[in-house]
Amino acid sequence: MKNSKKQKIIIGLSGGVDSSVAALLLLEQGFEVEGLFMKNWEEDDKNGICTAKQDLADAQKVADKLGIKLHTINFSSDYWDDVFAHFLAEHKKGRTPNPDVLCNQKIKFSVFLDYALTLGADKIGMGHYARIAENQGKFQLKTGLDESKDQSYFLHLLNQQQLAKSLFPLGDMSKTQVRKIAAKAGFVTAEKKDSTGICFIGERNFSQFLQDFLPKSEGNIIDENGAFIKHHQGLAFYTMGQRRGLEIGGGFGQSGEPWFVADKLIKSNELVVVQGENPLLYHQILIASSAHWIENLPTLPMTCSAKIRYRQPSQNCKIEQNGKGLKVIFDQAQRAITPGQSVVFYQQDVCLGGAIIENRENK
Repeated sequence: MKNSKKQKIIIGLSGGVDSSVAALLLLEQGFEVEGLFMKNWEEDDKNGICTAKQDLADAQKVADKLGIKLHTINFSSDYWDDVFAHFLAEHKKGRTPNPDVLCNQKIKFSVFLDYALTLGADKIGMGHYARIAENQGKFQLKTGLDESKDQSYFLHLLNQQQLAKSLFPLGDMSKTQVRKIAAKAGFVTAEKKDSTGICFIGERNFSQFLQDFLPKSEGNIIDENGAFIKHHQGLAFYTMGQRRGLEIGGGFGQSGEPWFVADKLIKSNELVVVQGENPLLYHQILIASSAHWIENLPTLPMTCSAKIRYRQPSQNCKIEQNGKGLKVIFDQAQRAITPGQSVVFYQQDVCLGGAIIENRENK
């Protein structure tokens, strides 16, 4: 459907295929479009960890191809203060935060949105795989139709004002369709590999990266019976369910099966590991705090579905009030519920909001 008003949209052009096609689609829908490339991290150029220079060059080529203006802005100080400082603080507590969730709330749909409005934008556009729908004067965040690419999990902290000012042109498309459109348009990004993980870590070993910012705090790695296995460098460098990087050699355990992180004992600074698909990896209940609801404050208790990590299939659950927080009771026990991560709630294809996982337990 063509847009009758010539609304101005500032599209976040990242130098990737998704934002390239999103910009093209907005132009085809009749909007006035300009691009905005944001730099969120002062990368270590000599190691080539972040690809900001190449991404900017690709974004400029796409903008030139489309005949649109490209603005650039550096939000690195905002990112450090609002995202990375929290990321480090959470790891110091032995938790595992999700910086991408916070980046969307604090950077892409806050300082980016504010800056775009100063450029005269009516709304911003992003290449996210999600949809926005208006329902009785309120805005809903809905899942992307391509389930394998749906990014609503990372967007669950958005509020009504942010959704009202945002467009997601790719929400009803598949990645395959997006790449075909990019190839037909002759975009340099058409076959560009998707970026994975967090820019400031890139291809580096995650534990080694953290050690540049957090002090080591040696403790014991123990099995489920409390038997000593080896020393660890700090609970901050491990996460629930982790297998790689434990470096537990032969001579431990009975089965020869791989070892996984089952728990972090913060007070004693001990890391508990188990072999194979041990029941200690599974919990049916989680306790969550800082609940955020996108559309309406729900009446609890209620049944819905939830995800405890990105790309996990939705799991049926019941949400109950738990003091100032929430208790989420799953129909089936969940593997590696991780404090610091987000639990995100859904009713069919509508994202209701989410909360921060604090703890887990069994019935």
